[in-house]
This record gives sequence, C-alpha cells and structure tokens, in this order.
Amino acid sequence: MTILLSATLLFLLACPCAANEEDSDQKKSPEKRYNEAFYQNLWCEEFGGETEVRLPDKTRCDCLTEEYAIEFDFAKKWCEAVGQSLHYARLTEKKAGIVLIIGQDPSKREKDLEYLERLRAEIAYFQLPIKVWTTSRDELSGTEGDD
Repeated sequence: MTILLSATLLFLLACPCAANEEDSDQKKSPEKRYNEAFYQNLWCEEFGGETEVRLPDKTRCDCLTEEYAIEFDFAKKWCEAVGQSLHYARLTEKKAGIVLIIGQDPSKREKDLEYLERLRAEIAYFQLPIKVWTTSRDELSGTEGDD
C-alpha cells in the first residue's frame, strides 16, 4: 500500500499535465460549450449514480455509483483525474473510476485520444486500480446533434 501511495504521489508531482500545454479551448469549441456537469449529470444518471456527493473532507465526488467513485474531466486534464479518483475511492471505500470527456471535432478528438493513451499507460505502468470510461457529447442519450 505504501508503495502504491508513493508511486501515486511521485506520479502526480511529476505529471506532465496539459496545464503546461497550449490551451486551444480558449476559443470555446463546441465541446467546451458543454461543461463538465453536462456530461457528469447525463452519464451518472444513465449508470444509476449520484452526482456531486459531498465527502467527509468536504470534497465532492463527481459521480458515486454502487461500485465506483468517479471523477469526470476533459481529456487534457487526465492527470488531475488520477489523483482525484484515487482520493474519492479511498474516502468512499469504493473502486476508483475516471470518465474522460473526448471531443467531437476531428482535430480535438485526435489529441484527446492521445491523452487517453497517456492515462492508460500511467495506470498500467503504476498498476493503479482505476477503471476508465470515455464519453462524448454525441454518445450521451438524447444529445446527438445538439449545439
């Protein structure tokens, strides 16, 4: 357990998150018009979870299902999602999960899929107990074609 926590801490401290990368979302792409809560509410409802669950340390788990404590983030923030999902899992004594939001625009989607691969590589390398799902605007029920 100590090794896992140490590895996670080292990972988070050295994580090359997208905060250092150019922020192309400043132009408000169609995906950014839909905030994290949009995806969180629809996805969590579809999977029978509860959104924005306040935890004992006053943080809020994005979606709590019977089995998982889940963090939602846009793909470029994959790094932050790792730490948050593990934190929520520890406090709720549930499994950690991440829903990565993938853009629909072809150029954004390509970059987001690169972020997804980074996330999967880190989870595999450090053998982190995190389940990953992806979602996009068009995958959520009743939203196809909305802008």
